[in-house]
Amino acid sequence: MWKINGKIGFDDRLLTIILLPVVSLIIPFIFFGMRFDREPLFTGNVYLNVVIMTTVIWLGNRYIMIWARTKYPSFTNVRKRLWVQSLTMFWYTIVTNNLLGYLLDICGIKQEKHYAGFDTFNVIVSSNAASIFCSLTVVAIYESIYFMNELRQSVEEKELLKRESLHAQLSALKTQVNPHFLFNNLNTLCSIIPEDPDKAVVFVQQMSKVYRHILEVQDEQSIPLKDELDVMKAYAFLLHTRFGDNLDITIDVPEEKLTKRIIPLSLQILMENAIKHNIVTSDKPLKVEVTASNGRLEVKNNLQKKNQINISTGIGLENIRNRCRLLSQDKVLVTENENSFTVSIPLIEN
Repeated sequence: MWKINGKIGFDDRLLTIILLPVVSLIIPFIFFGMRFDREPLFTGNVYLNVVIMTTVIWLGNRYIMIWARTKYPSFTNVRKRLWVQSLTMFWYTIVTNNLLGYLLDICGIKQEKHYAGFDTFNVIVSSNAASIFCSLTVVAIYESIYFMNELRQSVEEKELLKRESLHAQLSALKTQVNPHFLFNNLNTLCSIIPEDPDKAVVFVQQMSKVYRHILEVQDEQSIPLKDELDVMKAYAFLLHTRFGDNLDITIDVPEEKLTKRIIPLSLQILMENAIKHNIVTSDKPLKVEVTASNGRLEVKNNLQKKNQINISTGIGLENIRNRCRLLSQDKVLVTENENSFTVSIPLIEN
């Protein structure tokens, strides 16, 4: 019963085993003024009665918290969850306390003689006050531990996101300053300068735009999709100038999607992977399509794998997965068949 739901956030078995008998021992002394040496006497029968009622209320409230956290899992819904949870726990506690007290009276476990000096009304009031105290104890303990765990997890996720973002920036920068990349682009630039000086100027401008983008997004967890697509177009211009008609890049994203956000450098990493792992020739042109629908951005290319000696590490794709996981509940989806390879990235709301 202790592992039916991970919403508690910690293994509370030892806590329950220790606190249940302790709380059950405290309640008769605080709320009914019982003592060992005078009336009203604290007896084993009284303790058994309090243990039964405390256990039922404690475990019932525990499951109400599990239900509430399942119904409102988002940390942004904490206020709503606490209101619903508190009202449900309050009524559960009052109803359970009075109903269970009545049943224990019938069974002879709870006997009124143990509450000498209390009239029926005072017994009911004190009993309900004790049950509410038990509920508040449960809430205080579990919610404190829950929020501390959430805070710790939030800090860890932010640190992980920073590391993953830094890794993405370094990977992109390594690619751009890679001797092969520079050689290819400079070689392309040299070939177009005498033929088309104006195009050479545009080539340099687009190349500068790609480098500048890497520096500008170094502290960003997400950026507008429009900004990422602008740099993607600049990068595509460099590639298309180099490969010509051997590379066909199509970007078809509706205007209304441009206000969404995306993790930076993701499109560039996916484009680099497509070029790196696929043949790009006149006989086998590579086609890359970038589209958006249903809150996701898809990058799809026809599959024509190179015969590579070194197996791909998948670091770039794993980096995208990790950063998306920290910013969105939706996962990065990868689909591969005989003809195509598709990566679907969730778009992030503003």
